[in-house]
Amino acid sequence: MPIYEYRCKKCQKEFECLVLGNGTDVRCPECDGSKVERLMSTAAFKSSGKYVSSSPSSACSSCSGGSCSSCR
Repeated sequence: MPIYEYRCKKCQKEFECLVLGNGTDVRCPECDGSKVERLMSTAAFKSSGKYVSSSPSSACSSCSGGSCSSCR
C-alpha cells in the first residue's frame, strides 16, 4: 500500500495519501476538491544502515540542508 504525493488543482495544496487500491477516491484535505494530480516523488533507499536519496541534490526535504541523519 503505497503513499503517493498529490497536488490539488483547485487550491494548489500538496499532500500525501495512502492508496489502498485502484478505486481509492483521493480528495484534498484542505478544500475537499476531487481534481488532484499525482506528483513524482524521489525515492529513498537504505544502504549500509543509512538512507540514500535518489534525488540529484544533496539536500533532503526534511532538513533542506543535506546535513541531517536521514540525508547521509
